[in-house]
This record gives sequence, structure tokens and C-alpha cells, in this order.
Amino acid sequence: MDSSNGAVRAFIGSFTSAGGRGVTVAAVDAETGALTVLGATDAVPDPSYLALGPGGTVLYAVSETEPGGAAALDVSTGEPRPLGELRAVDGDGPTHLTLAAGHLVTANYGSGSVSVLPVAGDGTLGPVASVLAHEGGGPVADRQEGPHAHQVLPDPSGAWVLSVDLGTDSVRVCAVDPATGELRPHGETVLRPGTGPRHLAFHPSGRHAYVLNELEPTLTVCRWDAATGVLEPVGEVPVLPEGVTVESYASEVVIAHDGRFLWAANRGHDSISVLALDATGEHPSLVTTVGCGGHWPRDLALDPAGRRLYAANERSGNVAWFTVDPETGVPAHGGTLDAPAASCVVFG
Repeated sequence: MDSSNGAVRAFIGSFTSAGGRGVTVAAVDAETGALTVLGATDAVPDPSYLALGPGGTVLYAVSETEPGGAAALDVSTGEPRPLGELRAVDGDGPTHLTLAAGHLVTANYGSGSVSVLPVAGDGTLGPVASVLAHEGGGPVADRQEGPHAHQVLPDPSGAWVLSVDLGTDSVRVCAVDPATGELRPHGETVLRPGTGPRHLAFHPSGRHAYVLNELEPTLTVCRWDAATGVLEPVGEVPVLPEGVTVESYASEVVIAHDGRFLWAANRGHDSISVLALDATGEHPSLVTTVGCGGHWPRDLALDPAGRRLYAANERSGNVAWFTVDPETGVPAHGGTLDAPAASCVVFG
């Protein structure tokens, strides 16, 4: 939220190398969901993914370059400003980041690794504390010739950090030492070969996780045991209707605050899939798909109130917003904001 008036803001990442503005800050209209640009900065090259710090005044961005970097931005006002220096992550092409145990953790797609950087009291980043290199590959030769870490996120308990690797068809579970930043491997869950897991999201209960696969339009349902740090696959369902022939690559998975619905963004099919979740959380079913309001939805985000979805449509250069029907979970298009080479949306 805006530290000055409590209003919700949206932070939009984009590819500067493709004409994007970099990091854009926008006001969110509480009644309509419409976005109004407040300011932007291109100080960070290709800030493809963002994460807001706990106080809401510092925003973190990966720089999806080779070699890759990470940066902190002061967003206490409408104009984002660099905070400290752009730090190397000692890896290539970081695509995602999260905060855990007083550190910033990045998923480095190009080098197939995960990096940990300390976060100082003022929000600035220190030099890399540790790097964990993934190993392995998969059967899809042109996409899985080696590891490709695509996402990192903490589990709901805060005890573990999970890294989703598209190249190795697996999810690794680690713990971050809060004192040293060492990333300690705990376990690895192997998924069906060739599915290319990209991102996962946890059910609000904390007992299930849903892995969205990029190389096949499917969702893998997993049980999650926070006490033991074990992720167990229990099923797989499609995220697109039967008969779809267009090549499509799923990008992001989002779950309703009440755990009744799950949404997935699909690039190529250019849609948002709506899935209903049963009471157990283990049997999602595809309800329908709706257009994403543009082309190539790289990211999908739910606003803090849980009423609207926002799609970052990379190739059409816009962010589209949708009002979610609370009974059916089906989103209805509300409007768009011009955002060249948009790559992600986060709120705070």
C-alpha cells in the first residue's frame, strides 16, 4: 500500500530491451480496478519479476540479463528510485525472486541455479551469500538440455523455500540459514518427465500446492507437509479444453483467497483458465477459459481484496484487469493499461 494514504498500488515489471518502461508504479482504483500510472524507472535492465518488501516501501527486481542481477527500489512515493547498487546474482537470466529469512532469493533460469543475497536493515542488497546449482535435465531436447530454475517461493510456514525447475521436471525444497544465507537442500520432488514445471502456488490451507506446467498444458496437484518439508504429487489435470491445437505455454497459477477457484494464464492460447477446487483441494476441474485481454500473458495476479485478476500481456504490451464472479470464479474483462513488454504485476 501507499505509505502516505493506505491506497493499493500496482507494480509492473517489463523488458526494457523490448521497449518496456522498466518498473512502473500505478494507482489502483478501489471501485473499478483501473490502473493510473504514477511513475516509472528504467534504471534496472529487464526487470522481469518483482517482489515487494514487508514494509511496502522497498521493491525488489531481478534483472533478467546474462549475467543476471537484482536490485532494490525505493517506492515510498509514486516515483520508484534505485536504492543501493544493482547486485550480481552470480547466475544467468534470473526470472523470479522472493524474500525469505532476511534474504532475497532468485531463480536463475539461464544457469539453472538459485542465489541468496542478504537484505540490510535499510532494504539494500548485499553481495551474494550463496548459490545452489541444480543438476539434471529432461526429455524435451530444446528446452530441457539442463536445469532451468524458474520460480522460488517460501512455503506458508516460512520454514522452507521451494524452487521449481522447468529443465529437470522437479521441485526442490531447501532451507535458508538466516545467519549466513546458505541454501541447504532438503529434498527434491520429481514430476512427470517432459511436463516442464514453471510455477507453483499454495492452497490457502497450506496443505496442497499446484504446479503449473509450461511444456504441457497441465496442472500437477501435490500434497504439502510443512512439518517434514515433503511435496507429494497426487494427480494431474488439463488447464485447456480438449481439442485445442494451438501451441500454448502456461505461465502463472493463482488461487482464490477462499480456496474455491484456481486460475492459470496461457500464452499462445491467450487465455485465462478457470478451475474449480473441491473441498479436499485435490480434485481441480476445468470450468472454462476466457480471453486474456491481449497477447502472450506472461503473468497473472490477484489483487489484495481477491476481487480482480490482472494479466501482464507481454507481446500486446498491456495489463488487462478482470472482475471475478464470486459464485463462478469466471473473470469479466474490465479494461487495460498500455504497458509495453509487460512481464509481471504485483500489489502492495
